[in-house]
Amino acid sequence: MEHNPYFTASAVFLIQALFGLYSLAVLLRLLLQWVRADFYNPFCQMLVKVTNPALRPLRRLIPGWGGWDLASILLLLALQAAERFLVDLALGRAPDPGGVFFGALAGAVELTLNVFIVAVLVQVVLSWVASDTHHPLTRLLQQLTEPVLRPWRRVIPPVAGVDLSPVFAILVLQLAKILVVGPLAGLGRGLS
Repeated sequence: MEHNPYFTASAVFLIQALFGLYSLAVLLRLLLQWVRADFYNPFCQMLVKVTNPALRPLRRLIPGWGGWDLASILLLLALQAAERFLVDLALGRAPDPGGVFFGALAGAVELTLNVFIVAVLVQVVLSWVASDTHHPLTRLLQQLTEPVLRPWRRVIPPVAGVDLSPVFAILVLQLAKILVVGPLAGLGRGLS
């Protein structure tokens, strides 16, 4: 049977979009818990409602450890693995367990780094156009990016009133994508 490239591309797109959006919701919930964000924030409440159906049963089986929500981490890795597995099937490739595992790990790390990069960029833009806004998302962005920006703010003073810490934070995050995600993804591709 001949594969229709349009059907294959559509299937891959839908798999990546659906799993990607839910993975993002789980990751944001995990990161916002980590930074102890205000969970009465409407955006946090939405994340809780979206992710609770999958996380609540997992939390009964998998307790947190050292302040980390292991159930969320496991769910994120499972979503990334399922996405990788289904994409391989849609492309007509036989999924390899090692390739799926390393691909899932690479995907989770890349998604995490991308969330921080985008959050820092959005916060920079907001500081230029609406620095005094009291929008609920603005406070969440500040809480989310503070652990990434704080070390740089300690080392690099503002230059003429301009905070350069986002530039260095983004450079290091991009470097981490090259040095960590690249090799992990290579392991995943090498085993597939």
